[in-house]
Amino acid sequence: MTSNRTRQSAPDRILGIDPGLASTGVGVIERRNDTWRVVEAHEVRTSPGMAMPKRLKRIHDLVGETIREFRPGVVSVETIFFAENVKSAVLMAHGRGAAILAASDANLPVFEYSPLEIKQSVVGKGRASKDQVMQMVRMLLGLAEKPMSDHQADALACALAHAYRTRLKDAIEESKGGSSGEAAPAKALLAQARRGRRRR
Repeated sequence: MTSNRTRQSAPDRILGIDPGLASTGVGVIERRNDTWRVVEAHEVRTSPGMAMPKRLKRIHDLVGETIREFRPGVVSVETIFFAENVKSAVLMAHGRGAAILAASDANLPVFEYSPLEIKQSVVGKGRASKDQVMQMVRMLLGLAEKPMSDHQADALACALAHAYRTRLKDAIEESKGGSSGEAAPAKALLAQARRGRRRR
């Protein structure tokens, strides 16, 4: 697995992954004229009745096929949140492993973000609800009000988190602002994105 948090300009295409064993969502976004738009978003579901190797292969194949078809420059994946349900976290780890292996097979850099980091980047607060995340994903990406699963929205949010946090790190370094905190710059970038969306 390749994990990298060093300074890097946001690539033109980012693959976001919301990993899980029962369902894995993937979302590809592309930068167009300094705004981000959806290239693809879908998910794969696996049944508990399937053998574990087959479930992992389906996830691996989904990510691999998405990479080959849409050619992202980087992969952004959600980290595991170890809450009270350890069993769920372990099952999620299986799905993450299959997804990250597919990215590694394609020699793509993998960036990992916690659910808190993703929500802070996209919504502006770490305790945002799923509905708030979905609403902001639709607004920031200029999506129409159409059905979207939680897993697809979370995958797109993960991709957006990398786009905004990479840009934020660049801005902090360029302004020599040091590590005085990400909250204010992040809110400023979100406000700018919202203003741009309202103008269109």
